[in-house]
Amino acid sequence: MTEQYDRLLNQKEVAEWIGMSEAWMEQCRFKGTGIPYVKIGRACRYRTSDVQRWIDEHIVGSGI
Repeated sequence: MTEQYDRLLNQKEVAEWIGMSEAWMEQCRFKGTGIPYVKIGRACRYRTSDVQRWIDEHIVGSGI
């Protein structure tokens, strides 16, 4: 059986993926409202599954 692990992305990669600035990501992280992350030493890394889940949770209906 082969285990598959998420790729860890840095802040710049995630910011580009979601179309937001790195500064916005930092603000959300400090407020505790951002995408879940993994702390490795001083570095913050984001699992691809967490980023996709965060995107899915922020879908807004059309209101129709």
